[in-house]
Amino acid sequence: MSYYFSKTLDITMDEAYKNVTSALQTEGFGIVTEFDVSNAFKNKLGIDYRPYKIVGACNPPFAKKAIDIDDKIGVMLPCNIIMQQKENGIEFTVIDPSIAMNLVGNPDINEIASEIKIKLKNVFDLL
Repeated sequence: MSYYFSKTLDITMDEAYKNVTSALQTEGFGIVTEFDVSNAFKNKLGIDYRPYKIVGACNPPFAKKAIDIDDKIGVMLPCNIIMQQKENGIEFTVIDPSIAMNLVGNPDINEIASEIKIKLKNVFDLL
């Protein structure tokens, strides 16, 4: 069983970012964090690295539900989506929230994670 799901598209990184932003919005998510890994490696380590970005997505109603159930669940938020250059295009990858949240051991959190998994799969279908 994989702990993530992914999809590769023959598009540019700029197109990938636009597509993922739009798809996330359709499912009620917003981007709350952005980390350009390749830029950080260039600036901090002096090395060139393939385009690699991480965006943190949050669906506020679901985040509130989860935090109301377990006020420490924020350590598992937001949902990070990787966009990285591969030979055949940009690969999008996101953790399977059902797998990640199973570590918490709370059935109510697992139920929310299952709903978020459906929404993230819908996002990937829209890419």
